[in-house]
Amino acid sequence: MLQYTLKRLLAMIPMFIGITIICFIVIHLAPGDAAEIRANMGAKYSETARAKFEAMYGLDKPLIEQYILWLKKVAVLDFGDSFAGDGKTVTEKIGQRLHITVALNLLAMFFIFLIGLPLGVLSAYYQNSILDKSITVIVFIGFAVPTFWLAVICMYYFSIYLGWLPISGLYSEYLYDSMTFWGKVKDIAAHLVLPVAISVFGSLAGISRFARTSTLEVLNEDYITAARARGISESKILFSHALRNALLPVITILGLSIPGLIGSSVIFESIFSIPGMGQLFYNSVLMRDYPVIMGILVIGALLTLLGNLIADLAYAYADPRIRYSKKG
Repeated sequence: MLQYTLKRLLAMIPMFIGITIICFIVIHLAPGDAAEIRANMGAKYSETARAKFEAMYGLDKPLIEQYILWLKKVAVLDFGDSFAGDGKTVTEKIGQRLHITVALNLLAMFFIFLIGLPLGVLSAYYQNSILDKSITVIVFIGFAVPTFWLAVICMYYFSIYLGWLPISGLYSEYLYDSMTFWGKVKDIAAHLVLPVAISVFGSLAGISRFARTSTLEVLNEDYITAARARGISESKILFSHALRNALLPVITILGLSIPGLIGSSVIFESIFSIPGMGQLFYNSVLMRDYPVIMGILVIGALLTLLGNLIADLAYAYADPRIRYSKKG
């Protein structure tokens, strides 16, 4: 297993480089560059100032040379300086927001699995029943409805019309410092209800359908029939025998869930004004802040690759029949 893990880690290096090359090319193909955006923002932005800006950040060099210089810096964990002019490095700007996005995504993923797995198992166990059809309709409504539209509707109804929840932000800006510890926890939790709930609702379809399909396959296995013949209770069969094996295909999508959650963070954090990495990414794209964009894409790529690796290792751990040879 150790040798297999090391081989997978080494295989991630060329894959990571390939991802960064594609990302670097794509962001430079977008209409308008960083110097042009700044020229449009101020009438006094002369051609001389533009040339100095491009020379300062190496934007006057060929694209391949820019990428090589960027890759050399990344190799020593230097993502460069932001174009924003605030004197902050990319590492500083991302470091101030990364923990918010990671915590938001982990919280959403926890509830997605906590709710989606039981829904899928129950839907399979009561196949073709009213419960099965109801679950199917509900989860696919969440999958089909545009998340930004649902977010706006929920903000209006729960925040403006009913006044139950805060409309935006991560905490109450003017009252937060005067709150007690548990008051701060309650305040942050109230601000996270809408973004987390909408993220979970939109992601239930995938996990519940995978769980339903895999559970249906397991329930038709011979060992399940033998367990029933021995008089084992249905609840024990379902949760002790079937669920463990039904989890195997579901574990596979764990790594695939990470890119979707990171991508959705851009939408949720922008709509709800959450100062996370997604909001930073959105603002950086508007300003063509290439170092910040690449820094966030690199983190997203690493999390995706590590998520796929963790999913493979978890798959091997969950199924004792899977064995990796010494050659990997």
